[in-house]
Amino acid sequence: MALIEIAELTYRYPGAGYPALQGVTVAVEAGEFVLLAGLSGSGKSTLLRAVTGLIPNFYGGEISGRVRLAGQDVWLARPDQVARLAGMVFQDPESQLVTPVVETEIAFGLQNMGWGREVVSRRVAEMLHFFALDSLRQAPVSQLSGGEKQKVALAAALAPHPSVLLADEPTSQLDPVAAEEILQLFKRINEENGLTILLVEQRLERCLHLADRVILMREGTVGQDGRPVEVLKNIRAWDGLVPPLPRVFASGGLSPLPLTVKEGRQWLARLGEAGAGSGSGDREETAPAQELELHHRRRRVSWFPRVNGLSPDASERRGDEGCQAEVRRPDGDAGAREPLVVVERLSFTYGNGKRVLEDISFSLSPGRVVAVMGANGAGKSTLVRHLNGLLRPTRGRVLVAGQDTGQVPVEVMAEVVGYLPQNPGDMLFQSTVRAEVEFTLRARDKKVEPDQVNRWLELVGLATRAESNPRDLGGGERQLAALAAVLAGDPRVLVLDEPTRGLDYQVKERVGNVLCTLAGEGKLVLLVSHDVEFVAEFAEAILFLSGGRLVAQGPKEEVLPEFFFFTPQVYRLFRGFVPGVLTVAKAEAELRRLVSRAAVPLPAVLAKR
Repeated sequence: MALIEIAELTYRYPGAGYPALQGVTVAVEAGEFVLLAGLSGSGKSTLLRAVTGLIPNFYGGEISGRVRLAGQDVWLARPDQVARLAGMVFQDPESQLVTPVVETEIAFGLQNMGWGREVVSRRVAEMLHFFALDSLRQAPVSQLSGGEKQKVALAAALAPHPSVLLADEPTSQLDPVAAEEILQLFKRINEENGLTILLVEQRLERCLHLADRVILMREGTVGQDGRPVEVLKNIRAWDGLVPPLPRVFASGGLSPLPLTVKEGRQWLARLGEAGAGSGSGDREETAPAQELELHHRRRRVSWFPRVNGLSPDASERRGDEGCQAEVRRPDGDAGAREPLVVVERLSFTYGNGKRVLEDISFSLSPGRVVAVMGANGAGKSTLVRHLNGLLRPTRGRVLVAGQDTGQVPVEVMAEVVGYLPQNPGDMLFQSTVRAEVEFTLRARDKKVEPDQVNRWLELVGLATRAESNPRDLGGGERQLAALAAVLAGDPRVLVLDEPTRGLDYQVKERVGNVLCTLAGEGKLVLLVSHDVEFVAEFAEAILFLSGGRLVAQGPKEEVLPEFFFFTPQVYRLFRGFVPGVLTVAKAEAELRRLVSRAAVPLPAVLAKR
């Protein structure tokens, strides 16, 4: 008998116009590491909630079918019975941390289940040690970094010794180093303890290679189910969900597709050896197409649909190198464009005495996309909140469009600076997407004209969802709806805090193309992001913070290669082979060049692997 048995599960959220799950049948054996993938709104998170009984016991709605966990019907079992069997970790650790101190947080669930003091003390000590949290035993949860908070949430979920661990995008708010640490902990727990894991993730480049099995969700149904390397063979069925690394090799017509940078570099080494003696420069491929295990034609393939409303060359404008962005330092070229944002020796200390920013200076010109990067707790969000006056400098000053944000009311700065926070749900409260855009126009004393409203909806690709309730949209569409509402105010500066959190590759492409379009119209786009892949594709310049200080700034081609971990997969793939490869388009071009120069037929190269 399987540990998890799901049979003909169909579920509709209260008030929803269509089911989130439709006839899902899945069995998960004990000890499996299963990755749930799919577009935003495909039913991944809903399926996890059904396994824990949160659906329908907490969310309500209409449901049919059956869900069994270790032989128990989760809809009929008591919450404490299910909690002993299934531990859950959510996207935002703060949503499940309920006590003020690390030690009491880990103990909280055990105490509510009725475990005795000795058992609680022993298990808390074990979790603190395993997750390297001993030094933080008495630390306030509020002062932890994002990675530390997620480790505490994970420790609390594992303290009852569950049979299965469910994780809903647990790395979406973490920097690359912290995210890798969390995912390696999942793999270690699975391998060393045989614990069953169901993981939902959008950044598949981080975890596809860790899973034993991939379940690809599509519109509430199971689209594909199998081992990662097998599922990838039907690459077209992934609907634009293919991670950068397999995507690059698929464009070169190579198979089997690598899942890790290590496997990809082995491919490149073989290709390099095959082409070393060719001396043929840009010679044509030596192997006929029918000899290759082609997944699709050897050419640049558009993995994402065109975005309605973008100017005709919006996607192409980005090209191989991202949007045209730059950071101009205070001592930059005097002939450069007049800066729109000037930050002079900015320092900031919170009321509790914690200094977060220290002596930061830079200036930014309009018509650019600039990324603010750094580890969790580096001060990124604190920095951008100074641009619209939400925070006032402790020392120094911030000028936006010539106005000192420390001296001008927030409502005045809101007309110049549009701000999209991490959680788009905080901004959506109208009954339709159209009404959200209209609300912004009225708030800015602008005339509500249907053509203008339609322009913003078309720009973000939501023209067909104009009359939908924002709460009925998928996570990616909610982000786009909030973006449309902000853009309706026509700000000169757009600030986005983690705009790709929880978004699939397809929606990321749409968001990125929108940002490029806005930059092309002369707006300054400033985005805070841990998503190195997105930054490498769509930004042209980077401000990198560490410990509240600006430690690097400049074009991405100069900044990213200086780092080891804060680099995209394709850069790590080509490091030492071809310099300066930061985007998927450039990686595809370089791979095709290596393939074309191979001195032996590709089947012979394949045989060497």
